[in-house]
Amino acid sequence: MSQITLYLDEATQALVDQAAQAQGVSKSRWVAEIIRKHAAHEWPADCLALAGQFPDFPLRDDDNQPPADTPRVGF
Repeated sequence: MSQITLYLDEATQALVDQAAQAQGVSKSRWVAEIIRKHAAHEWPADCLALAGQFPDFPLRDDDNQPPADTPRVGF
């Protein structure tokens, strides 16, 4: 397991202490959970649940027809 050093101001350190204590975990575990949460490369479940929920949302595949060509001016 690797270790890192964080330099925090007193106010931020107090927030970490309070949050970790409130959740009943160590400061290291609390920071690791926050990093996993915010560095994840996945969409949150509540965002994924919105997929397909807007029936009038225009999708690119709805109209496969290319736009009409603009008439050209000859030289």
